[in-house]
Amino acid sequence: MGAVAPTRARIRAALEIDQTIDIVTIGARSGEPRTTEIWFTNVSGRIIICGTPGAKGGNGPPVPRDWLANLKAHPDFLFCLKESVQVQLTARATPVTDVEDRWALMLAPETQWYRDQVDSTEALVADGPIVDIAFIGDYAWLET
Repeated sequence: MGAVAPTRARIRAALEIDQTIDIVTIGARSGEPRTTEIWFTNVSGRIIICGTPGAKGGNGPPVPRDWLANLKAHPDFLFCLKESVQVQLTARATPVTDVEDRWALMLAPETQWYRDQVDSTEALVADGPIVDIAFIGDYAWLET
């Protein structure tokens, strides 16, 4: 007997409470599928993937991220919930480039952990990766 698909309510709840996901992107150079475990953040209903300028937090120069390069080259990907429910959601990533929007996201209560990892919120806003996630295809209903 196969697994039962999670209900819409359970998926919405997972987007409120879960944090760790896998993303399946297409490699920017290789064109091959790449799976990355990463955190997502729900900022007042807006789903983002973000990070500190350095890959492991702390200070120092910005570090390129393979996952970000992959999403910039191929923005459609799989957003795989794996904590309270297990489901692969089709999604599209859009880098957040507007400075005011980046400030608003990085000053939100939900992104406090990222601010705690750096000495400068300015560096976080200027150099931290931030992408907006929109659910598409069979999961476009999550956008309403």
